[in-house]
Amino acid sequence: MTDIFDETVAMWPLGARKKFNTMRALILTSAVQANAGPIEESLKWGEPAWRPKRPKQGTTLRLCWHNKSPSTIALLVGCRTSISATMQEVYPTVFQYESNRALRLGLGDPLPVEALDHLVRLTFTYHRKP
Repeated sequence: MTDIFDETVAMWPLGARKKFNTMRALILTSAVQANAGPIEESLKWGEPAWRPKRPKQGTTLRLCWHNKSPSTIALLVGCRTSISATMQEVYPTVFQYESNRALRLGLGDPLPVEALDHLVRLTFTYHRKP
């Protein structure tokens, strides 16, 4: 069976592919721990993306690598959400923040597991009512 992301990620450099595989596993694990329900994996704008299948649950999280910033990998959240602002407040130095959407990590940097878990939980439960 072919993986939905194989063709896209195969074009990335080895460091980005390795980081992607580790981050994908963490995203899916964090989604389960957040009780986000089934997660849909898809390509949005040609980039790997995850979103809870349940309605009114959460929003989309994308992960991408581009030639424009070859030494980083970016997590992208909805620009109309407060997710990036919340993450920047709680983790001001963990990510390189771009506007209200992108959170970048260096390909050679250790994975900030706690911060990534928090990001996934915020994203996949964003529309939940308290």
